Amino acid sequence: MPCRTSADHGNHFRRLRRASRPIQTAFVAALATAASLAAAGGGAVAEENAAPHRPNVVFILTDDQRWDHMSCEGHPFLETPHMDRVAGEGARFTHHYVTHSLCSPSRASFLSGLYPHAHGVLNNFTEYPEELDSFPVRLHEMGYHTAYVGKWHMGEDNDERRPGFDYWVSHRGQGQYYDTEFNFNGERKVLEGYYTTRVTDVAVEWLCEHREADRPFLLILGHKAPHTPFTPEEQYRTVYDHIDIPYPETAFQLDDKPQWITERLTTWHGIYGPLFTFRPDFPDTSPEGVEAFADFVRAYTATLLSVDDSLGRLYAALEEIGELDNTLLIFAGDNGMLLGEHGMTDKRAMQEPSIRTPLLVRYPPLIPAESVIDKMVLNIDVAPTIMEVVGGRPFEDIHGRSVMPLIRGETDDWRTAWYYVYNYERQFPYTPNVRGIRTERYKYMHYPHGDGSPDRHMPELYDMVEDPGETRNLVHDQEYAELIEELHEELYRLMDEAGALPDEMPIDEGIKQELPAAAIR
Repeated sequence: MPCRTSADHGNHFRRLRRASRPIQTAFVAALATAASLAAAGGGAVAEENAAPHRPNVVFILTDDQRWDHMSCEGHPFLETPHMDRVAGEGARFTHHYVTHSLCSPSRASFLSGLYPHAHGVLNNFTEYPEELDSFPVRLHEMGYHTAYVGKWHMGEDNDERRPGFDYWVSHRGQGQYYDTEFNFNGERKVLEGYYTTRVTDVAVEWLCEHREADRPFLLILGHKAPHTPFTPEEQYRTVYDHIDIPYPETAFQLDDKPQWITERLTTWHGIYGPLFTFRPDFPDTSPEGVEAFADFVRAYTATLLSVDDSLGRLYAALEEIGELDNTLLIFAGDNGMLLGEHGMTDKRAMQEPSIRTPLLVRYPPLIPAESVIDKMVLNIDVAPTIMEVVGGRPFEDIHGRSVMPLIRGETDDWRTAWYYVYNYERQFPYTPNVRGIRTERYKYMHYPHGDGSPDRHMPELYDMVEDPGETRNLVHDQEYAELIEELHEELYRLMDEAGALPDEMPIDEGIKQELPAAAIR
């Protein structure tokens, strides 16, 4: 059966998006009923659903999508029926985190299963090392036909094909929302039109016409959306104009926050700053500033409508070629995005909207429908999970672990704490070095200089069960003094266990000048 055209799919998905949520709910309920009937079928059904030896893999990665920007996570107005479908037919990981909230380091961790200090991609200007192992390289070695389409973003100036891929369609740097120049396996040409739609065209065409039918395949689709400058597709440009979006309450609750958060309010990464050209520098909470901020959030959200359409088109293509249920389908975000919380925009920081992203996984032979996993999983867990599902050779000496035990209900030995790292960037001096630990209940963050001297900024401690919005910093509450000491020690124990000590980090040159010479080393 030939795959549908972009126009056919666009019309279909616009109709679907107008459907009411009760219809989506009924659909999910029907899936649950079907799953129950299958479970009642006994051994014959289990044998029929046994995992094929080498399933296909489709990995879809969005750029800067927060975990709560899906309707299956309860967003108040964004409708994402295709993301919801993956969650309804597979597993939704409610606490998926990135270990470094910045595009390139996070993408390298997805591919390798390693923390950034180990893979070496510590900023957005470093290329993924050619000699470094990855799940695409391993699948290619297993005979998979492999394709990469879309934003790669490890190294700004190089768009050449990377190891592990037979088919390569990518571009330099960030790309543009309209009319980006791509490298098609060595031939550069501009794809006119909206980025999300055009990369989906290429991915669907590869699935339908260029994959090799006698080989399993890997397809990775890297989206630009919803990265800045937030630019919705024309059909969705004004879809949320009627939605009132005030500043978040935490935007003004900064008395117990570190100094650097207040300092960046009027910068490129603060809510009173220029907001990536979406508004001029309106003062504070003027009516013009409030409305421009609302437009900023509306535009961010509207870009995800096209991403959801794209996911639906890939779903349909997999169905039409008869490979949907023989495909491990993974949908994830490379890092989050602060939308005014704590006075901030951008990512980099360790606040929850920055580090927590979607992770949806569908593979009916091994993953029951409507699975909801609340344990903390990390971007470094994706690579080992893929290798377990496809029956490949496990990675050696990586930091991540397969999430399949969680799918099977084996939770006793799962992580209860992990550590976070962000390194100060001279190009973006609005965020200091960040070192933090996230446990199932608490989050502790501090901001070392990188030179062994005391922190310049107040640390932060939050009870994430009682205070999920991170509104009350407990760091000066004497009741928590012993806990803070324990968390600080556990943070560096985890770093030592991962081989991240001694901890080398950049020094803010301004801070360096303020410190006595004896403190600099």
